[in-house]
Amino acid sequence: MFGRLLPQEGRFFDYFNSHAEQIVLGAQALIALTEDLDGAEKHIATIEKIEQAADKITHETVAQAHKSFITPLDRDEIHGLINAMDDILDTIQDVAECTTLYHIQRITPEARQLANVSLSCCTRVKIVVSLISNMDNASAILQTCQEIDQLETDADRIMRSAMSRLFRDERDALQVMKLKAIYEQLESITDRCEDVAKIVEGIVLENA
Repeated sequence: MFGRLLPQEGRFFDYFNSHAEQIVLGAQALIALTEDLDGAEKHIATIEKIEQAADKITHETVAQAHKSFITPLDRDEIHGLINAMDDILDTIQDVAECTTLYHIQRITPEARQLANVSLSCCTRVKIVVSLISNMDNASAILQTCQEIDQLETDADRIMRSAMSRLFRDERDALQVMKLKAIYEQLESITDRCEDVAKIVEGIVLENA
């Protein structure tokens, strides 16, 4: 069996964990935004600050991968994982900015549902990332990845239902376009979480 405890050189797992913390903070700030559109400017500024902090961690991770002689994971896996994690926060930021760009006046129940599912996905990303430094956690890692996959499926279902209701009940064509874009972006957060889960599954299957 490959080393059960992966080598720690380069603080890569610290970087992954720090980035995952920012992902959860970003998802929580997005929830706050959906509950307080009047304070949108404040919540968007918070998300931008979180995204910038995550970008810094991403750059430090990539730089460390280039200068480390020994890395705990393949360099391509390190790049793929940290960039996939960064994509989650980029998507959260896109959703937040679009609430003002599209002049969203109200948040629908379906949008709130999608935001909550996204937070659940992001929380599990944090969990799964915290476990990958030790391949004795392989079973728990794969279970959590399956939970992320299921949440992404749930988000697909919510989005389909939301779209159906939107096209059935909304008479304002402009509002249809705005909400459709918001729904799609919210669902994309769970897609990006699923991307992370697939990368982590690959790491586990290769190293466990």
